[in-house]
Amino acid sequence: MSKSIRRLTSFILLMFIALFAFATNIQVFQADALVGDGRNVRASYDSYKTLRGSILVESTPVASSYEVDDNFRYQREYESEIYSHLTGYFSLFQGSTAIEREMSNFLSGQSSAQFFDQINAVLSGTPISGANVELTIDDGLQRAAWDALGSSRGAVIAIDPRTGDIKALVSKPGFDANLLASHSFSSSSSAYEELLTDEAAPLINRAITGDQYHPGSVFKMVVAAAALESGNFTPESEFEDSDSLRLPGSISSISNASDTTCGDGETVTLRTAFVKSCNIPFAELGMQLGENELRVQSELFGIGRSVEIPMSVSPSTFPQDMTEAQVALSSFGQFNVRMTPMQVAMITSAIANQGVIYTPQLIDRVVSNNLELLSEPSPQVFGSPISQSTAGILTQMMFESVEIGSSGNAKIPGMAVAGKTGTAENGFGDPFTYWFTGFAPAENPDLVVTVVVEGDSQARTGNTVAAPIGKRLLESVR
Repeated sequence: MSKSIRRLTSFILLMFIALFAFATNIQVFQADALVGDGRNVRASYDSYKTLRGSILVESTPVASSYEVDDNFRYQREYESEIYSHLTGYFSLFQGSTAIEREMSNFLSGQSSAQFFDQINAVLSGTPISGANVELTIDDGLQRAAWDALGSSRGAVIAIDPRTGDIKALVSKPGFDANLLASHSFSSSSSAYEELLTDEAAPLINRAITGDQYHPGSVFKMVVAAAALESGNFTPESEFEDSDSLRLPGSISSISNASDTTCGDGETVTLRTAFVKSCNIPFAELGMQLGENELRVQSELFGIGRSVEIPMSVSPSTFPQDMTEAQVALSSFGQFNVRMTPMQVAMITSAIANQGVIYTPQLIDRVVSNNLELLSEPSPQVFGSPISQSTAGILTQMMFESVEIGSSGNAKIPGMAVAGKTGTAENGFGDPFTYWFTGFAPAENPDLVVTVVVEGDSQARTGNTVAAPIGKRLLESVR
């Protein structure tokens, strides 16, 4: 009998320990994540009992709360559509997105870092206030990017390559987050439904998520990097220079954008092919490198990986198990290569920063009651995908692309700009996608700018559409 009692006692003890561990995991280790989950309706309702902290840009609120005379006490207010994809929205009925979601535990005063504020609130009877979250964004650059996109759909990202600080992040079209923040269920739901069914997809942050884009010729930065890193190619390596190339195992042919040869001779160098952005030499180069070598270099740049800024950036894709013809197409950013503007900005940052990518970040600091809960994170190395030597060669070729090549509309008098344009096809008869990515000053970069514009015709190029937008932002580093 005593043996059975001991077994039962041991079993109950084990169950108690398991229950204690499970409860501790939820109440301690998962607490912040559960509070910050945009689907947590109870947390959303409870958070209206406190004055939610502001989201700041250069110490000015772009999202804040004010007291109102209704059951929820505080109304969320947003300064401008310009920041809609950064702040996101905080809604009683639609949940929350972007910074409102990812930093909700701080904004609502529920972070474990605000423990003493919470205790003080209990002891004093004074309601706790949320912390303010300050972003790394430069207001002038953000507004310049918004204005430069005009009525086009697309995205602009500006990053300091030396730290990873995001200085501008714009996705167009934006939306009025105030409509979703309404305390009226019918008004908020009607606005949400209208945004959700809008064919322009204003709720999608095109800079970091969505269906992603064919990168077109900006992907030539990756292919050129793979070639130089292999040790088997130099900028002066030569390729057959023809005006048409039959794809292996196919009846289809590819051509350069000019429908002519890349140069005047029978061969063309890697340098010239990059500066003039010729497709055929890069298709030849990609087939010589092979899928595996291109994949390795792509993955070193971060393609296939997600990153938190703190919003999640969708992983870009480099296709697998390709035929030789598909490798050729992928080598100038077509076939099934898909990338976010953020990924292109990270690749460009590696070149600008002598081979090192710092993880992009949006949070500068978090402050509560004049106490800094979270200071600007130290720059975190995301990866070192290329050598300093390769970065230097690519910088020189990108500089020549702007000075004498296919990216000339990014040229700024009196300042050296390094850049690369792209004009990506999306299917027969469909509008193209236009790209520019670059940095300045080329010799000691302060700013990386990446631009993507969704085309409305086939009559334009990345140089005519996207490069002038990039130029407008890069002029700010003078």
